[in-house]
Amino acid sequence: MNSAQRLEIFKRLSIAIPNPTTELKHNSTFELLIAVILSAQATDKGVNIATEKLFAAANTPEAILALGIEGLESYIKTIGLYRAKAKNVIATCRMLVEQHQSQVPKTRAALEALPGVGRKTANVILNTAFGEPTIAVDTHLFRLGNRIKLAPGKNVLEVEEKYLKTIPLQYMKDAHHLLILHGRYTCTARRPKCAECCIEDLCEYNAKEYATSTKLPHMKPIMQSQS
Repeated sequence: MNSAQRLEIFKRLSIAIPNPTTELKHNSTFELLIAVILSAQATDKGVNIATEKLFAAANTPEAILALGIEGLESYIKTIGLYRAKAKNVIATCRMLVEQHQSQVPKTRAALEALPGVGRKTANVILNTAFGEPTIAVDTHLFRLGNRIKLAPGKNVLEVEEKYLKTIPLQYMKDAHHLLILHGRYTCTARRPKCAECCIEDLCEYNAKEYATSTKLPHMKPIMQSQS
């Protein structure tokens, strides 16, 4: 995969996906943070169903703290690992109130210090909320990095570093969401829709090689702050 191929890949993806953004519904950076914490090992659709009711009742750190763990659990019990996530969200809200004037911090170190927030979640917030050119490598980005050969690597951090080194600068801000949406709807895990793919002629996917040599890394659970 050379630089000309990468440039053309992102050019085509940006045309095919003209408004790349998260599918997690939110109206503030705080709501986005909570939604991303809840999204670990869960679908965006499932999180949106839960947060629609939650945010209507409580959409500030103080309001969620007032719910308490049991009150919060009643809103998010349809989401996997909801008990652990409820504890993390309550603890995060407390830290936001006590240490950050109820605002979501804008630095990686401060974000990763919040309970339930790992590197991937911090990258999502830095990119989506604050416009920083970061890459949050989830299963979709890990799969595409290795399958297409955009950023091959044996672990999440290695793939992230390769993306950061090779993605054309003009597409860095949107690359995260372009790749997630392409992976979610076209370059799917089990049956990629190659016949419908706008970058099929540029892709270096070898089905047999990929299936036998590449496995997705185990994603650590929310309790270990790797959301």
